[in-house]
Amino acid sequence: MLLFPPEHANEAAAPPRSITLTLAVALAAALALMACLLLAAGWRSGLVFATAVALAAGTAALAFVHVGLEAMRRRTGEREQAGAAALLAGLLDSAMDAIITVDEQQRILMYNLAAEKIFGWPAAQVLGQPLDRLIPERFASAHGGHIKRFGVTGATSRRMGGSPVVYGRRADGQEFPLDASISQLDTSDGKLFTVILRDVTGRLQAEQEHARLIALLDSAMDAIITVDEAQRIVLYNRAAEKIFGWPNEQAVGEPMSKLMPERFRASHGEHVRHYADMGITSRRMGDGTVFYGQRADGEEFPMEASISQLETTQGKLFTVILRDITERVRAQEDLSAFASEAHVIREGEKSRIARELHDELAQSLTALKMDTIWLRDKLVDGGPDVAAKLGDMLAMLDATVAATRRIAADLRPLLLDDLGLVPAIEWLVHNFIERTGVVCTLSVDEEVELHEPYATAVFRIVQEALVNVAKHAQASQVEVHIERTSTEVTLRVADNGRGFSTDGPRKPSSLGLMGLRERALLLKGSINIDSQPGQGTRIDVRIPVHEAGAAQ
Repeated sequence: MLLFPPEHANEAAAPPRSITLTLAVALAAALALMACLLLAAGWRSGLVFATAVALAAGTAALAFVHVGLEAMRRRTGEREQAGAAALLAGLLDSAMDAIITVDEQQRILMYNLAAEKIFGWPAAQVLGQPLDRLIPERFASAHGGHIKRFGVTGATSRRMGGSPVVYGRRADGQEFPLDASISQLDTSDGKLFTVILRDVTGRLQAEQEHARLIALLDSAMDAIITVDEAQRIVLYNRAAEKIFGWPNEQAVGEPMSKLMPERFRASHGEHVRHYADMGITSRRMGDGTVFYGQRADGEEFPMEASISQLETTQGKLFTVILRDITERVRAQEDLSAFASEAHVIREGEKSRIARELHDELAQSLTALKMDTIWLRDKLVDGGPDVAAKLGDMLAMLDATVAATRRIAADLRPLLLDDLGLVPAIEWLVHNFIERTGVVCTLSVDEEVELHEPYATAVFRIVQEALVNVAKHAQASQVEVHIERTSTEVTLRVADNGRGFSTDGPRKPSSLGLMGLRERALLLKGSINIDSQPGQGTRIDVRIPVHEAGAAQ
């Protein structure tokens, strides 16, 4: 690296060596001449003469010593100055940023190693050259004017990062962005301008990528929120602003609990820590789980969520994608209400038909059977053919009456309406044992009585579960358990049959399990089906019971 030529500062402070030597010799000569004059004047005293000669010799010796010392001082100063220059050069070359100094004519006077690396020009090809060599052509004409204006402002420096990005040109012609700071210094030879340049290509690309990422996040329809391990919000997109009602500046840096109802805040942090400890990188939305958020005005609303975690050098980051499903939940609730009402109507219609079958058709068939018996008894002499025919008629009537009663019971067991849930379940289990021969044990509290629609739902779930066992399980033992608490009714149907894979595809003609789920969901209940091939099946159902639906 080349620097400015060193100024010989010590030369201005001390007289030249030749002047010092001349003065010393002149003084010695003067003293010698004085000794001669004294001798000529009759001062023949040896002491006086010797003294004059000694003074002349001493003066000459002192003069030469002074000259020698002065030479040594000058050499020491030059070495120190050279060392300082070398130290400055080393410091400049160790800098990570390019440092370039130009004069008022924009000629490059100083150019460090970092400048060589950034611009690709070696110092030998740049020193003394115009600065335009390092500037894109489209900026070269305006650059000189900018420097002149900076020179007349009187400011001594302008820091890096305080002005827009400037552009440089490498030796191969490639343009690249730079961050720059500039300073000026008045010298006896004119002003010098020093610029410190930093290649910000990587930073600019990162900023552009960040801006592109933010634009993509802001274009998303779902809320995207990222929090750190302390549950502080670090990213909050535009959709989140719309959904929650909090602007970005009032959300970033705030705790995540700000966006959730108060009753969920205590457990939220524990859920996130548990998720982090599991090591799962993501969990998708769509599994049916509904979460609740809280808007800026305090309104609660349902959400669907997916969460992911990312390890960074600053710790874990958790990103959640939230979808406002208020309209969907409202539509589902409306659909459930409609389906529940339709279910009530359907059950009512079944009950009416079952009642008519039992009370009218079955009674008419019974009366017809009695008439047939009367006719058989009166036609004693009718012959064997008449007796046989009447016997067949009676058998057919018995089968028809039994079928009518069975159909009526399948439509709606009258026991459920007349005697209540427990006798109806007992009849159902007894009928299952008679028809299949499978041992079935029932565990139910005699005081479990429910109003509609809960009684019908429990009865139908047990009925459909037993039908599935009879059709598919090949079980030898079944257990039915029903329990009532103050807030819900729970029931379990378990068998030791062949089981099945719950992840396998559903058979097109198999609607039993779907029917169980629909009946539970209609009453905002939940159902869990646990089964594995060869290990039987267990069905657990929970249905919340409101006071209006419970027996008093």
